[in-house]
Amino acid sequence: MNRNPEVDRWFDERNHPMDAAMRRAREIILGADDRITESIKWKTPTFSYAGNIASFNPSKNVVSVMFHRGAEIPGKHPKLEGDGKLVRTMRFESVEEVERGRRDLERVVKAWCDWKSKT
Repeated sequence: MNRNPEVDRWFDERNHPMDAAMRRAREIILGADDRITESIKWKTPTFSYAGNIASFNPSKNVVSVMFHRGAEIPGKHPKLEGDGKLVRTMRFESVEEVERGRRDLERVVKAWCDWKSKT
């Protein structure tokens, strides 16, 4: 798992009300594929492989994972929301909801990595 100390500090320096759910989503994203890296971009944790995959869009009431080019990720991913040209989002209101969405989150990340490894 490619944990970045800069991202650890980002979490440690905040007293965010959705901290536990964001940390769990982070672990799932990083664990979905060994090719995933993380950094702080746009003042928030961002996950990458052959380009930016997703970033947290911190909110006080929900964990929002914004997939920058989510509309292009191959496959069907019912948990991805949105109808814009590119961006799609997954939202979770609790650690339990993150756990229920774990497989969907893992599948999206893996689909991105598999797709990008061929391009």
